Amino acid sequence: MGPGSAALRRFPGLAVLRHPQFARFACCRLFATLTWQMLDVAVGWQVYALTHDALALGLAGLAEFVPFLCLVLPGGHVADRMDRRNLLIAAFGIQSLCIGALLALVLADVRQVWPIYPIVATFGASRAFQSPCMQAIVPALVPRPEFPRAVAVNSSLFQISVIAGPALGGVLFLFGSPVVFGVCLALLLSATLALATLGPQRPQRAPRAAEGPHDGREWLDGLRYVWHQRVVLGVMSLDLFAVLFGGATALLPIYAAEVLHIGPEGLGVLRTAPGVGAAITAGMLALRPIERRGGAFMFGGVAAFGLCTILFGLSRSTPLSVAALLLLGAGDMLSVYVRGILVQVNTPDAIRGRVSAINSMFIGGSNELGEFESGVTARLFGVVPAVVLGGALTLAVVGAWMGLFPALRRLDHLR
Repeated sequence: MGPGSAALRRFPGLAVLRHPQFARFACCRLFATLTWQMLDVAVGWQVYALTHDALALGLAGLAEFVPFLCLVLPGGHVADRMDRRNLLIAAFGIQSLCIGALLALVLADVRQVWPIYPIVATFGASRAFQSPCMQAIVPALVPRPEFPRAVAVNSSLFQISVIAGPALGGVLFLFGSPVVFGVCLALLLSATLALATLGPQRPQRAPRAAEGPHDGREWLDGLRYVWHQRVVLGVMSLDLFAVLFGGATALLPIYAAEVLHIGPEGLGVLRTAPGVGAAITAGMLALRPIERRGGAFMFGGVAAFGLCTILFGLSRSTPLSVAALLLLGAGDMLSVYVRGILVQVNTPDAIRGRVSAINSMFIGGSNELGEFESGVTARLFGVVPAVVLGGALTLAVVGAWMGLFPALRRLDHLR
């Protein structure tokens, strides 16, 4: 089995890494996610340093999100028509050029902010093709019985990157912003090299009779499939509305400053806590995957997310608030884990890219709109009532979805 066999025997949950192609893809995902997390810090800092304007930060986020939202459905269609490895390499190549352009702006000491926006928009457009591929490619790299472990390992690596990436970016800023962009570029090129070692990842083609007419609207097949598959529709829509209403993390700066009175250092702890809870849960799932009562675990995870949101909203104790955010992240990871398995396992490979595009659109939309919803309700009702209301609405969504999707509530096996 090679030099890592002893570790795999000691931690059987990591045995999925014995598949060489998945292990290489896991390295690729780790490097790429670290890049994206560090880049968020670097771009945000650079924009604010140039403008000292919060609106400019919002425009930078919008510049990346709008192209992604507009192109992600066609991106999923392309992922079902060409070699997914090559499409990912092309997307990473465009992103590398974007990072190189940002590095050039910094080295040239450009003092205007507007050149950053088209670069960020191009980056967002490339994500519309990269994101469906990243989700759709995994089931082809491991045997189906081991797919739950692959989801858990991927989730663990993602959460590790979410925690370590911003911290690493902050440390590297001590040596200057060119160092941050340079390290981002090196990491993404390393991810591209790891990806290039995979074999071709061509999607399976559906039988001609099942493909339907080629009328130029095949990229909508993902929407049609999700609408008619009750389990997939229930899983995606549950996540969409739960995160939409339960977006307490968007209000963490206000909590740190005005509710808990812990300053920027405490804000860093609050922001890290959900990721730590999610990473611990993902590691436990990698070692001991869920195999039975998948629906109950998923609804339980979302319910825990809602309850912990309410607890955080009402808390005036920093340790209790941190504990609530840790458990919030753990509940969210349970839901993410089950959703990741159900969506991919219940989707034929021939359409997996388009369905993954819908999933990416729901995730991105729920996060962005959730932050907006939290801001609006906080302005109308106050920050504490807004967080508590969001948690209560999340619990209401759980109850409603258990009634609307009984098959999902009764779902047992995940494989």
